[in-house]
Amino acid sequence: QLVESGGGVVQAGDSLGLSCTASGRTFSVYVMAWFRQAPGKEREFVATISPSGGSTTYADSVKGRFTISRDNAKNTVYLQMNSLKTEDTAIYYCAAARTALTTISQNYNYWGQGTQVTVSS
Repeated sequence: QLVESGGGVVQAGDSLGLSCTASGRTFSVYVMAWFRQAPGKEREFVATISPSGGSTTYADSVKGRFTISRDNAKNTVYLQMNSLKTEDTAIYYCAAARTALTTISQNYNYWGQGTQVTVSS
């Protein structure tokens, strides 16, 4: 089970941090990722991190502004979002996969319920 937290309403240019905590004892073997879905749009990839945390990949739209990290001792993956833009408004989902690092949502086996992030101008 994956549970996201940290969403909210912020202004453009602000920062916000999201967390996703997993239940179970095998968190450290999973690739973890963040996806988002804006109203009327398809779910899109945001960032992913390898099981060890040593490798990360970002969508071009968030590169340089967002940082994904993880703490395997706490079964938690984080998404630090800086310099937020109105176009970052979406429901943010965390996901887990037992594959190599991947940006494809269909490769992820487990999903959280999502947390709303709203960026106002």
